[in-house]
Amino acid sequence: MSAIRRPRSKRHKPNAEINVVPYIDVMMVLLVIFMVTAPMMTQGVNVDLPQAKSDPVESNELSEPLVISVTQSGDFYLELGENNKQPIMLERIGVQVSKILQRAPDTQVLLRGDRAIEYGLIVRIMTVLQQAGAQSVGLVSESP
Repeated sequence: MSAIRRPRSKRHKPNAEINVVPYIDVMMVLLVIFMVTAPMMTQGVNVDLPQAKSDPVESNELSEPLVISVTQSGDFYLELGENNKQPIMLERIGVQVSKILQRAPDTQVLLRGDRAIEYGLIVRIMTVLQQAGAQSVGLVSESP
């Protein structure tokens, strides 16, 4: 007696692959959104910077720079993090910068001054920054 062999039924194995096409589509949409909105996000106070041809300052990637802005009307702004829209007195800048530099002595200090302000005001703010412990102060300008 011979046994009749039945054809084996093919069992379907589960498909363990992930379809990444929808994820790529979502990432492309996010990329476009960030590319469109990034130029619109301006940092800090609106200052008309002087133009100068110079090499960019090497930035310290470990810490965010401390930026002091001086507007055309002579108002001072201390820009570090999110809270930078309130004007600050010149005397308070020295105290705040001193505290920041005591916590993080390698913080880069930058000065953004409107081109219409007088030179004596820049000298005064640089003196206050030096007394607060800033070893060097970078001046921010625009490239022509």
